[in-house]
Amino acid sequence: MFFRASARHQALALGIQGYARNLPDGRVEVLACGTAAAVDAMCEWLHAGPPQAEVSAVDCAAIETAAPNGFSVA
Repeated sequence: MFFRASARHQALALGIQGYARNLPDGRVEVLACGTAAAVDAMCEWLHAGPPQAEVSAVDCAAIETAAPNGFSVA
């Protein structure tokens, strides 16, 4: 399973709303909106990613934004 689709699967399992999208430079940006515990769990998952993923770095930061409905992949 690809990284963004796997991130969506994990986010939905945690009750997180947001998105996972590719950036022009090849990185993946993930917006995770939910409870603090759910967002922490998602951030922890992102450090490993799905099987066979090569995660080189993860930056997690709190931002002020309205949570989108559901979790989309772009």
